[in-house]
Amino acid sequence: MKEVSRRKFIATSGVAAVGMFLTHPVLSEIIKEKGKLRVTLVGTGVRGITFWGKKLQDNYSDILEFVGLCDTNPGRLSFAKQYIGVDCKTYLDFDDMIEESKPDLVMVTTVDAFHHEYIIKGLKSGINVFSEKPMTTDEEKCQAILDAERESGKNLIIGFNYRYNPHYTKLKDLLNNQRVGKITSVDFHWYLNVYHGASYFRRWHGYREFGGTLWVHKATHHFDLLNWWLDSDPVEVTAYAELEHYGKNGEFRGDNCRSCNYKSDCKFYWDITKDQFSMDLYVDNEKYDGYIRDNCVFSEDINIYDKMSAQIKYANGVLVNYSLTTYSPYEGMRIAFNGMNGRIDAWDGIPWSKDTKLSQADLHEQEMSQSDEEKDFEEIYVMDNFGAYEQIKVLKESGGHGGGDKRLQDKIFANPQAPDPLKHSAGSRDGAMSVLIGIAARKSVETGKPVKIADLTDLESRPNRV
Repeated sequence: MKEVSRRKFIATSGVAAVGMFLTHPVLSEIIKEKGKLRVTLVGTGVRGITFWGKKLQDNYSDILEFVGLCDTNPGRLSFAKQYIGVDCKTYLDFDDMIEESKPDLVMVTTVDAFHHEYIIKGLKSGINVFSEKPMTTDEEKCQAILDAERESGKNLIIGFNYRYNPHYTKLKDLLNNQRVGKITSVDFHWYLNVYHGASYFRRWHGYREFGGTLWVHKATHHFDLLNWWLDSDPVEVTAYAELEHYGKNGEFRGDNCRSCNYKSDCKFYWDITKDQFSMDLYVDNEKYDGYIRDNCVFSEDINIYDKMSAQIKYANGVLVNYSLTTYSPYEGMRIAFNGMNGRIDAWDGIPWSKDTKLSQADLHEQEMSQSDEEKDFEEIYVMDNFGAYEQIKVLKESGGHGGGDKRLQDKIFANPQAPDPLKHSAGSRDGAMSVLIGIAARKSVETGKPVKIADLTDLESRPNRV
């Protein structure tokens, strides 16, 4: 029953925890012609109703209107309508929504493994589509999406909010200007702390059939950044991964945190009853599909990896060493670009690099709540061979993902025609290339062999992206 209930839930609910999309001038043309963009949303999980629901309604209602919300869970659907603050019709059937509401844009924020279904249906109905990251979870679905977009003549928008983070934008600017010459290799390491990392194993993301493993769901963020920074496409991936901390590795386990007999012993115990939003959105609506938001991180049927390492070869000759850890004491990243004339180092979240104002638990809570709290600055160090180093401080902006979330939405809806010299905007090819690295990494782990990107879809890897 547990598996049946989970599968019933997964059909259209939930949303991706971290990542986003981009815009196309066609949206501004529709707004200019009609006055407002008619928008529908399928998938009323936390990301869908907060970032792509309430924030759009609050900030852009002068240029867009929601004309339909869809989910298979009627309880979450009802809460979503009230929370977002719209009076549009709600639907349990996606096809009915498309036929009746006649939208200009379909926004897909469902569980990852079902993105393709709604993307393809939207495109085939002659509608522009936005999808949360990751675009999809395997190569067959990826190819089907690419085919549907080509045949439809419409546009698929994939959102990558991290591109808009000022810290990462400055790195892109330095690389574009060849500050340390031709880049030859990259070291990129991402650390999820024991609050954020554990949350993936508590949710539907802990099952590869729904999120494609964190190689796809989470690392898609990072792989897109690499593709964008290096301005090149991947050609081959070799990877290793294990599940050694969560899942079956726990000393004890329960059905979920609320009913667990080990609340006082488990460091990963999470009291969902203290989170009223989660209670209203998830707990109150468990009766409809059985989805449990506070699942045990040590559930024996968890089947994704919690440590991952990959080597990625790019068409322009750059070699990347990448790793993702899901049980770090701190949340952050380190990256180094090795060039012919020097090296660029950057990091964020490393607690001893400067004074840290918030605890790791508070940082995770802020991230999940899409807080607009002001932060300080991030650092970049540039060192020339046989020379001195330059310290660059990048002021953090308010809002999720270091200000990237708001910048992304502004680019899509408010200023789609604004100049884009660093190519922040991303489309289906960007979405495909980012997930294909994760898919290749997963296949490499499973087969013990390197996997070529060209063997996955009909996309050709380019030394320089267009």
